[in-house]
Formats: sequence, C-alpha cells, structure tokens
Amino acid sequence: MNKKFSFLLVPFLVLAVKLGAATVDTVSVYSDSMNKNIKDVVIKPSGYKPSQKYPVLYLLHGYSGNYSDWIKKDPGLPGLADEYGMLIVCPDGGFASWYFDSPIAKSSRYETYISRELVTYIDKHYSTVNNRAGRAITGLSMGGHGALYLAFRHQDVFGAAGSMSGGVDLRPFPDSFGLKEVLGEYNQYPERWEEGSIVNMLYMIKSNSLALTFDCGADDFFCLYNNQLHEKLLERKIPHEYTSRPGGHSWEYWCNSIKYQAMFFSTFFNSTSKVKAG
Repeated sequence: MNKKFSFLLVPFLVLAVKLGAATVDTVSVYSDSMNKNIKDVVIKPSGYKPSQKYPVLYLLHGYSGNYSDWIKKDPGLPGLADEYGMLIVCPDGGFASWYFDSPIAKSSRYETYISRELVTYIDKHYSTVNNRAGRAITGLSMGGHGALYLAFRHQDVFGAAGSMSGGVDLRPFPDSFGLKEVLGEYNQYPERWEEGSIVNMLYMIKSNSLALTFDCGADDFFCLYNNQLHEKLLERKIPHEYTSRPGGHSWEYWCNSIKYQAMFFSTFFNSTSKVKAG
C-alpha cells in the first residue's frame, strides 16, 4: 500500500462514545512524516450531518499528556461542540514534542503532522469548512505554545489561534519540560530556542492576519511571560484578546478557560461565514 496519506479508519481503531449529545470518536491517523499511526479524539456536535459544513477547533494537550487528556479531564467539552456547532479535534502531540519538527529527533515531526497530515485527514473524513476561515487552534501549556507556533507558521491553514497558560518563551527553561530533547542544549543551539519562542515570532503576523486570544492564571509560573507577550503585541498594534484570571497551572483553570476561548472562536467562525456569504 502506498503509505502517503494512507489513513487508517477501521472498526477496531475507531471508538465512538456518546457523551451527552455529542459523539466522541477516537481515530488512528497514519503519519507519513513519522512513519507511525497516531491516535486523536474527534468530537462531533449533536445532529452532525454530512450534508452540513462544520468549523473545526484543534485543541492541543500539554507536556507529558496525550490525545485523551482533554476528553478525560473536561466533561463539559462535548457540550461546547454542541453549543457552538463545531468539531473539536484533540490530537496526540507526543510526550514532549512542543509541536516542533525536531531538528534532532527525527521521529518527532508534530508540526508537519498537525498542520498538514491531520488537517488533511479531518477534511477528508468529516464534513468541514476546509479553509482557514473554518479552522482555529488552541491548547494548554506546551499545547498553548504549539497552537501559536503552528498558527503563526501556517496562516494559510489556521485563521484563529489561542493559548491557555502557554509556554510562550522557552529560554528561561533550558533544563525543563523535555525541551532540550527536541531542540538540543540551549547553550549549543541558542538560535533554535530564540526562533522557537512565541515572543520572538511576532514579526510573522500582520495587524489582522490572525484572530488571537490567550490567557494565563495570575498564579501560574508562565504568567510573567504571557504578560510580556501581551505587551509586545500592544507595541506592534496587533489586535488580540488577553486575560489574566485567578488560578494556576491546573485543569481547574483550563476547563474554565476553554469556555471563553470556544466562544471567541465561534464568534470568529460566524464572522468569517457572514463575510463569505456576503
């Protein structure tokens, strides 16, 4: 079989579970770039119809997590798919990939996987708005970094992006969170850490090229760096929403945060659909 974009969707690999009114699928997607199958969760809203096109929110997990984190930790997530009429896709991003195509770990190419291979799979197997106006991406912690990193670098794929408690500046953590396993030692490859930090990537976006929202708990160890990102965006006059609410680096915070972000992305989807219709 030609493995290029040969995706596996067979009965024993796809588990459909009813949670509330939404349907939760676990799918296995073949990654040509990493030569392996990767599991992902797909939440379909109540009343999903193949004849209708749905926007998609890609929701990334954090360091040491996996594809099932969000659906296990946040029982309200299917309800957001129902409320806003969107698909929610929770990819597996590896234990500590930081969603890079790693220059040293060739088996870790999660930028390519999510921005190209997974998006292609979702658009092929589900009824989606298959352009940037119908795609948003966000995530928590490592996934917050990943969402902004992927959106900044693939603005042709994603029209909106967010981050919750995101690791937006990698440089203060040279020995933490598995970063040196995907980027190399900071003192040997400082340019990789500089170029991979969101706070240094703002030159890639223009005033209204992406709809942006991010937040961080006031007691979170990443809060200082998110505040700095907010200030840099203000300096560059790049529109965005930023909130620092009470809370720390915890699922209690993220389960609350995703409610606000889902509303933000729904507003984006509705605005782009009206512009397209007009």
